[in-house]
Amino acid sequence: MTDYVFLAAAAFVAGMIDAVVGGGGLIQIPALFSAFPNASMGTLLGTNKLASVCGTSAAAVGFARKVKLQWSTAAPAAMAAFAFAFLGAFTVTQIPSEFMRKLLPFILVAVAIYTYKKKDFGSIHAPMHIGSKEKWIAILVGAGIGFYDGFFGPGTGSFLVFLFVRFFGFDFLGASAVAKIVNVACNIAAILWFGYSAELLWKLAAVMAVCNVLGSLLGIRLAIRHGSGFVRKIFLVVVSALILKSIYDAFLA
Repeated sequence: MTDYVFLAAAAFVAGMIDAVVGGGGLIQIPALFSAFPNASMGTLLGTNKLASVCGTSAAAVGFARKVKLQWSTAAPAAMAAFAFAFLGAFTVTQIPSEFMRKLLPFILVAVAIYTYKKKDFGSIHAPMHIGSKEKWIAILVGAGIGFYDGFFGPGTGSFLVFLFVRFFGFDFLGASAVAKIVNVACNIAAILWFGYSAELLWKLAAVMAVCNVLGSLLGIRLAIRHGSGFVRKIFLVVVSALILKSIYDAFLA
């Protein structure tokens, strides 16, 4: 019972953060591994995805009601992410992900420095592409992030937000909204994979899902009320936490 209360609280906080800029896995995954140290990785990662997909879906719906979603970008990116998340999950069973583990901190540092130095980065929503160019760039972004999420995963939501700001000209609020659509696609692909290859903790996932959704609804309210400037600040905080976590995992653990 204590584990359920602990994980429910972790899911609520993870849902709130994930709704704003992604990165909820920073809280939810370590909490699951702490509560069930003897469970298989597939079981815990799959249970995490089951819980988080509900919060991410709630965030996507919530943003769609309040923010004009760029569906011409979101739809092709989500479809590509869904397909390539399967490919990434298969690839990780064939080759080790150790190289990516060591490379990740340096990528995140570059993202943080770029975002911090460009004070107006993501402050104005000015889409840069239209038509087939927008579609193909969205497919490339979705495919790359989908593969990364299936193959390795940490920081997927935050990478999506950064890429939609940097390469599509979205503000942070619009980028976060579109990122949720793509994230849902990645999560569904992962659930199908882990559901096939591992035994998931369905009852625990249901409890965590409810708390994840409640946290997500709070995160949406905060993001919409305070705007892109607030989302940018939370983004930098989450990326900084990801940097510390990835350095520990790659070089100290």
